[in-house]
Amino acid sequence: MPLQPIQRRSVPQDVFEQLVAEVMSGDLHPGSALPSERRLAEVLGVSRPAVREALQRLAHAGLVEVRQGDATTVRDFRRYGGLELLPRLLVIAGELDISTARSLLEARLLIGPKVAELAARRADDATLARLRDVVRELEADADPVHRQHRALEFWEVVVDAADSIAFRLMFNSLRAAYEPTVDALATVMAEEVDQVSKYSALIDALATHDGDLARERAEDLLGPATLTLVNAIDMLEDHDDDH
Repeated sequence: MPLQPIQRRSVPQDVFEQLVAEVMSGDLHPGSALPSERRLAEVLGVSRPAVREALQRLAHAGLVEVRQGDATTVRDFRRYGGLELLPRLLVIAGELDISTARSLLEARLLIGPKVAELAARRADDATLARLRDVVRELEADADPVHRQHRALEFWEVVVDAADSIAFRLMFNSLRAAYEPTVDALATVMAEEVDQVSKYSALIDALATHDGDLARERAEDLLGPATLTLVNAIDMLEDHDDDH
């Protein structure tokens, strides 16, 4: 994808977004050198300080290596990137990347039960009350998209109860990747978000502070829809391979 001139002057964010797209799309391979600051400024129609700031942001994201007096080279984001890249990987050039979608689903099924296990040890009465409120709102809301947002809110409370900054940041990244797909997934995810009794059963496990039971009930809640979606992805890949 060729670089396009930036319409507004001195906008590092726009420069950053274009360069990220180039790296993430694979158009710029690991180890390849970016054009010089001067050349990028000329092509994009922006100032060199704007380019320099964008390159620093790329370096902080683990996407390039900036060496003083040497070329800026592309790094392998699979080795050096962070979770903040997930939303960009899920949708590339307007298309859903099914490999990334599968990995998100698999991560969700592995992480969710562990978070529930930790939350069972640490949840207090205020947390349990908030979860029951969310489940009542979920049950009362007939809109399938709204119900998904209620489900996200439920898990946000559970993650907070787990009191793990690592899992909290993972959840933030997974949610950022998932939220743009909420409308498209409304029908498939109904299999999960309509199971109000399973949300209530998980709350009951949290209330007893039984980590093993909470983990099992979280797996029971998350598993069926996850397997349905993964099977659908496998079918899509098989169809693509046949053609």
